Amino acid sequence: MTTPLAAKIAREYGTPCAVIDMDKVERNIARIQKACDEAGVANRPHIKTHKNPTIAKMQIAAGAKGITCQKLGEAEIMANAGIDDILISYNLLGEEKMARLGALQAKANMTVAADNSTVVAGLPKAAAASGRPLSVVVECDTGRKRAGVETPAEAIALAREIAGSKGLEFAGFMLYPTETGWADAQKFYDEALAGVRAHGLDAKIVSTGGTPNLVNIGKLKGGTEHRFGTYIYNDRMQVAAGSATWDDCALHIYSTVVSRAAPERGILDAGSKTLTTDTGGLDGHGLILEHPEAKIARFAEEHGFLDLSRSNTRPNVGDVVRIIPNHVCVVVNMMDEVVMVRGEEIIGTLPVAARGKLR
Repeated sequence: MTTPLAAKIAREYGTPCAVIDMDKVERNIARIQKACDEAGVANRPHIKTHKNPTIAKMQIAAGAKGITCQKLGEAEIMANAGIDDILISYNLLGEEKMARLGALQAKANMTVAADNSTVVAGLPKAAAASGRPLSVVVECDTGRKRAGVETPAEAIALAREIAGSKGLEFAGFMLYPTETGWADAQKFYDEALAGVRAHGLDAKIVSTGGTPNLVNIGKLKGGTEHRFGTYIYNDRMQVAAGSATWDDCALHIYSTVVSRAAPERGILDAGSKTLTTDTGGLDGHGLILEHPEAKIARFAEEHGFLDLSRSNTRPNVGDVVRIIPNHVCVVVNMMDEVVMVRGEEIIGTLPVAARGKLR
């Protein structure tokens, strides 16, 4: 069954189409800002999910202190739109990136992360190009085994190296604790903080992260800010993690059933180039709101393979369905634009301005 709004979107924009409910977006912004305010930490939202300066400015207007970007290209889009307080939570390397970082630092207040001496050694070039000091936080691994120094001793040593580098200022620590690892993160941070203070340094920024860590917001004693990202739209992964409900999921993919060659199977026009193969550890590749027992079992590039064997209701060819993706951040990065709605009304489109900014 196709809803009237779905029929209108398919008629005006075609499918597959990414659609955001602006009422839910605004509600999500208010909900997370309230959680940060009540926990006594600043909100520094990560724009990796929406990739749009308009929404970033909505977050700032609601109380966020600044934003987080993962890549220079994202930060350039945001700074060019007038956003002034930006953390790049990623190691930056190479002459080309230092030139771009210097240009950014000349017009916006930038903070960058580092977890090794090679990165730190290159950053003074960016500071020199900008003509003013560059703030650097030490990224600490507190259990995810992704990036970050692995011990407080390494964090202390790198902080001292930053402080001793011309044009750099040691600004503090950046952590991304696991959902159950905050006690260990506290021990790591306490030891690192004591160590830098013993050398005459201090941490004005102590940044924690992750939408799945909503339940832990404010638990790190000494934490100053938190980096939420996915919360702006939410997805199946966030619902599974307990940090969102289905009603908090603000982005849906509208997709048309283009084939029903057999009773227990079908094909959607949303394949791996729309919904991505990132399952997030979940069964299937998205929740179909009209047919929740149906399973998007696998993909070709432009084909979503429906398994309808467990579904009590089955779509017909031509039906337009709404899908909540498993991992919305990856989905948005494949879109040129999203369609905005309020209730049953289409109110316009929003470009994914930082789409594809991978460097």
